Amino acid sequence: GGGPGALLVRAAEEERALSAGALDHASGDGLKERVTSRLSRIEAAASRRMSRGTGLLATIGSTAPFVGLFGTVWGIMNAFIGISQAQTTNLAVVAPGIAEALLATAMGLVAAIPAVVIYNVFARSIAGYRQTLADASAGVERLVSRDLDFRTVPSATAMAAE
Repeated sequence: GGGPGALLVRAAEEERALSAGALDHASGDGLKERVTSRLSRIEAAASRRMSRGTGLLATIGSTAPFVGLFGTVWGIMNAFIGISQAQTTNLAVVAPGIAEALLATAMGLVAAIPAVVIYNVFARSIAGYRQTLADASAGVERLVSRDLDFRTVPSATAMAAE
């Protein structure tokens, strides 16, 4: 398979193969450290890949209300300018500026609310995936550690011969 779990196992296997010559002469601590380091780099790369694009959603979600607010202020200012120019508070003079202001507010919210909701959905699923990847990585590290421990245990056939 080509999934992240298979990639973790392959990376550990490659590291073990690269260290095979030294394992008979050194403790397995160096191999464990190298495997841990390599797996953490794979996790970090996967995490970066998954998080790509979420920054844009977060930015839209946090700035769109302010853009809408700016439009609201602009519309209200235009309404006041219209009042001062017409020298009357007639609804026909005030209404277009107020409508413009409310439209700006609505557009800001229409952009922000879905962006925040989608960002939160992505953030939750990314956190869950990171946890799954971390669990898989820990499992691979345990396998490597167990394999190293079993290298030092005398085999059953050698023990039977004694």
